[in-house]
Amino acid sequence: MPHDQQHTHQPASPATVQLNHTAVHASDRHLSAEFIAGVLGLEVGAPFGPFLPVDLGNGVTLDYYEKRDEPIQSQHYAFLVPDEEFDTMIARLETVGVTYYADPRRTEPGRINRLFGGRGAYFDDPDGHNMEIMTRPYIRP
Repeated sequence: MPHDQQHTHQPASPATVQLNHTAVHASDRHLSAEFIAGVLGLEVGAPFGPFLPVDLGNGVTLDYYEKRDEPIQSQHYAFLVPDEEFDTMIARLETVGVTYYADPRRTEPGRINRLFGGRGAYFDDPDGHNMEIMTRPYIRP
């Protein structure tokens, strides 16, 4: 490879790389987008091509994409939410009859966790995606 085509690997500063959007597969994009928007107190945006967006507060968009030809592979999505909104989100889950859990293995139904000095809970969306709300980010080593 000629010298001018070689790329030196300079690590990017973490502050310069941000997640902008991610596709979330759904069997019914309207149902799934409305579900998570309702729980989180957000709005579903106007369709963008085959995607139905839910904009989050940090500039990230969940782009719901309908896949009806194959089973939906369960993914995990964790949302950092304001502490003062947490109880309201739990109440919304209870209102629509969705069970929440303190742990990802789902052994503690109807309970929340208190990891890292905050509060958190796990629940399934309509397609079985493992959703998490938490008021404090995880402290990593």
